[in-house]
Amino acid sequence: MTLLKEYLNNTVHFTEVEMEAMMSLFAKRRLSKNEYFAKEGEYSNQLAFLVSGVMRAFFRGRDGHEYNKTFFTTGDFVGAYSSLVTQKQNLINIQCLTEAECWVVDYNALTSLYEEYPKIERFARIVAERKFVIKEKREIELVTLGATERYAIFRKEHPSLENLIPQYHIASYLGVTPTQLSRIRAQK
Repeated sequence: MTLLKEYLNNTVHFTEVEMEAMMSLFAKRRLSKNEYFAKEGEYSNQLAFLVSGVMRAFFRGRDGHEYNKTFFTTGDFVGAYSSLVTQKQNLINIQCLTEAECWVVDYNALTSLYEEYPKIERFARIVAERKFVIKEKREIELVTLGATERYAIFRKEHPSLENLIPQYHIASYLGVTPTQLSRIRAQK
């Protein structure tokens, strides 16, 4: 819980009362490798703070091919945000690529604190803004940079991930085939 508290206070300085109100909602959860945190077609109501492990968010094309959207690692908030916010079915899947440990909170319980504790709402807004910036940067990179440049950025932003997950997941994230990724890696 220390990592979560540090993250919270590094984002917004909470009073003891505000921190206690928020922390009382979180529960520890362990997930197994390949376990899903969210599945497309279902409804999400939980948000998680990842303490250890790696997860991926992905969607499936009509042909069944999987496309990795993002990876979550230690210190990330994880959730099917569009389902949480709109209360509609998930469009994505979130799956553990390793065993994972996280602190989970019911999204509606968290948002019910906004009125009484405005700093909690401010915190949520800051996290959402950070996620938006990351998403926008990634979308721009996918259409403006070549695969070799995207791979270099991936290695810089996720230095230890390459040794933890299968290469085909990285290839999918980069928008290349596993064979193309092998060629790019051979050039390094």
